[in-house]
Amino acid sequence: MTTAPPQRITPCLWFDGQAEEAAAFYVSLFPDSRIDQVARAPTDYPGGKAGDALTVAFTLNGVAFTGLNGGPYFKFNEAVSFQIDCEDQVEMDRMTNALSAVPEAEQCGWVKDRYGLSWQIVPRRMSEMLTSGTPDQSRRLMEAMMPMKRLDLAALERAWAGG
Repeated sequence: MTTAPPQRITPCLWFDGQAEEAAAFYVSLFPDSRIDQVARAPTDYPGGKAGDALTVAFTLNGVAFTGLNGGPYFKFNEAVSFQIDCEDQVEMDRMTNALSAVPEAEQCGWVKDRYGLSWQIVPRRMSEMLTSGTPDQSRRLMEAMMPMKRLDLAALERAWAGG
């Protein structure tokens, strides 16, 4: 049995004081998730006080992340998002309902959470359909997906199948 090499690249997410709250929220949504460590300020500092969380190391579905309370200087944008490959419509709906805090930002399975972070909630089967089908199947799939806010797996599969 081989084991995966240790993770060498860790995404660091910049928050304005909500890193610990966000990490607790995210780990509540995914299996194999936990808060690993919270580094707290030993003294007062510009923008914070002793005891405030400076960084939060957490694991989501087996992948390490760091949350940094860096202040109000930088905000998340759609140039970076996290894709969640879901097994079925039930899981897609659960994740969308939990993460989507800006309904008007929903498009083609993308949602924005209460911290401004973007997520793509897609059926695991989507990649298979896009890469294994004929050009006509891929076109029908894309045409069905583009007007959707939240992805409807049954409708996508019908479009791909030609129905």
